[in-house]
Amino acid sequence: MKRLGILSGSGALPVAVSAVHPDALRIVFDDVAHEMPAPVEQHSLNKMGGIYDALHAGGVSDIVLAGAMGRPALNPAEFDAGMMALAPRLLPALQGGDDAILRLMIASFEEQGFVVRGAHELLPELTVPEGLFAGPEPSDAALSDAKRAMDILLALSPLDVGQGAVVAAGLCLGVETLQGTDAMLGFVAQTPERLRRGKGVMVKAPKRGQDLRVDMPAVGPQTVHNAATAGLEGIVVSAGEVLLLEADATRTALDETGLFLLGQVL
Repeated sequence: MKRLGILSGSGALPVAVSAVHPDALRIVFDDVAHEMPAPVEQHSLNKMGGIYDALHAGGVSDIVLAGAMGRPALNPAEFDAGMMALAPRLLPALQGGDDAILRLMIASFEEQGFVVRGAHELLPELTVPEGLFAGPEPSDAALSDAKRAMDILLALSPLDVGQGAVVAAGLCLGVETLQGTDAMLGFVAQTPERLRRGKGVMVKAPKRGQDLRVDMPAVGPQTVHNAATAGLEGIVVSAGEVLLLEADATRTALDETGLFLLGQVL
């Protein structure tokens, strides 16, 4: 790898990658919040050709797409030649799920000669390992709910819906959709007690067949606090396939809330 290019969304992950690769070219985007340290180059997603040119000019051979980023508010009137060439494939992809868009983005950069890396390849220690990361041992009921939640996610995988589900006493209380994990947990928190028969568990896992180089599921301290607010017993994730953001802060959050975080081979 000659030089890494970090295409940054929001959150702690791009910053963590940048800390290990201080010489990387850091690219941020209009209307996308970020915490990347300077120097950065700011670009518009309407001008993919400009992004390609900046990466080539910076001597970049490999790129990583890291951090949260919502669907872009594209304006065809501002498309450059690179984006115009991509548009016939992009516009249909926008009608589908996130996976279709992200697969197209990977293909577009590979067509430009870049190697697309996953954050977990660059920082393998950031994934949740198999076993109990922190917190009390999960109850048998929690493990049963986790299995049920995983069955739900596997069934929904072909529909490209989401990477998370909450189950309590065998009942599905929430499924992650376009709004994300925090929104799902907020919805679960509002579930009336009369509809709940137990605390429940959240499961996070990639969709079946998902390319883990982009949109890899992640958990962090805010996830733990939101799960606690939702009244859950704990969180189960697919071991080695879910990023752990701010590990020390996450462990502290688990200690404070009494929740568990368990990595399982799902």
